[in-house]
Amino acid sequence: MTADLSQIVKAYDVRGVVPDQWDEALAGLFGAAFAEVTGAAAIVVGHDMRPSSPGLSRAFARGAADRGADVTEIGLCSTDQLYYASGALDLPGAMFTASHNPARYNGIKLCRAGAAPVGQDTGLAQIRERVERWLAEGAPDPVDRPGTLGARETLQDYAAYLRSLVDLTAIRPLKVVVDAGNGMGGHTVPPVFAGLPLTLVPMYFELDGTFPNHEANPLDPANLVDLQKRVPAEGADLGIAFDGDADRCFVVDENGDPVSPSAITALVAARELARNGGKGTVIHNLITSRTVPEVVKENGGTPVRTRVGHSFIKAEMARSGAIFGGEHSAHYYFKDFWNADTGMLAALHVLAALGGQEGPLSALVAQYDRYAGSGEINSTVADQSTRLAAIRTAYEGRVGVTLDDLDGLTVAAADWWFNVRPSNTEPLLRLNAEAKDEATMTKIRDEALAIIRG
Repeated sequence: MTADLSQIVKAYDVRGVVPDQWDEALAGLFGAAFAEVTGAAAIVVGHDMRPSSPGLSRAFARGAADRGADVTEIGLCSTDQLYYASGALDLPGAMFTASHNPARYNGIKLCRAGAAPVGQDTGLAQIRERVERWLAEGAPDPVDRPGTLGARETLQDYAAYLRSLVDLTAIRPLKVVVDAGNGMGGHTVPPVFAGLPLTLVPMYFELDGTFPNHEANPLDPANLVDLQKRVPAEGADLGIAFDGDADRCFVVDENGDPVSPSAITALVAARELARNGGKGTVIHNLITSRTVPEVVKENGGTPVRTRVGHSFIKAEMARSGAIFGGEHSAHYYFKDFWNADTGMLAALHVLAALGGQEGPLSALVAQYDRYAGSGEINSTVADQSTRLAAIRTAYEGRVGVTLDDLDGLTVAAADWWFNVRPSNTEPLLRLNAEAKDEATMTKIRDEALAIIRG
């Protein structure tokens, strides 16, 4: 096929429509390139439940084996299960998934041994260069001694490892509704929850990459509606929703109200700091709530603010030796999980915190939800830099107001802040605002939007 790799090789992964933008032949070239760039004698490969995933995954494995790498295929898995395998086996890994994207998409998330991330600056650009060259000139012949393909079961070991990090055996019994969205949570939740004092009410656990019930993207409020209704109807203590590859988790309380990922970040941060003797660094991106650094400091830790994006979080986790990191998008990173993100481990922390006391989840998380936030608001603009400059002009020099350029433009005062970031792929500006109360937040949000859209 004729492939435009500029359309499918993203900042952190490969992603595109199958077979229009990429296919098994191209997956084989990516496998060969991955083996060459990592120089690995062995790699591990897994895939999600999308109809195209098994074929793409096997083609990638064969491509890597043709370059001499022994390939361990772990089959159906969540992305964090692949990270577990990469960490526990100390092998570079490839996960075939398009996460929350619609069914016609598929992709590859790559990592080096120990689940270390692969992005544009850490190998992905080199992989793309090789694939483009081979598309133009022809693929190289297999090496004299091709690698082997072998299967390995990791699901039970993954589940046991997560349970070893959070003790749930002594919690009070809880009833939990889990919406897997027909994604990989339906595969990983049963073994992880097995034997724990939990009554599980499963929703959409049937693995189906066509997503017949709703998209597996809980970041879109429309996809949480079924869970929000089911939790109070069941008299459950909470609800948990996973995205398609189950590396992110979203939580709703006993009333069916969503709990902000910032509140979950703060709650887990407090628990991880307590587990580490009240010491440690916690990473948060710059559009998480101010609650997060406040809670980290209150619990003896050191908060570190980063740009938005998992590559920045993971790099800072490694640099600083941080014990935990969280993002507004419900990605949660753990030092004890090779600095990788795992929604399942975050979910276990929430269950442990709730089950370790008698109150409802809404009361427990109230202490971690101290401000009014706008959520992310996207605006289409003709010229991103011009609109950012207009915001700077409007706020620069105001008494008590500070500006910084860590990621886009952040404007902050004592009781409010907002950040405006340009999209890297679309003519959009993304606004996030937060304030001490709803009225102040609304005023600041609308003032910023008037400038952005002016």
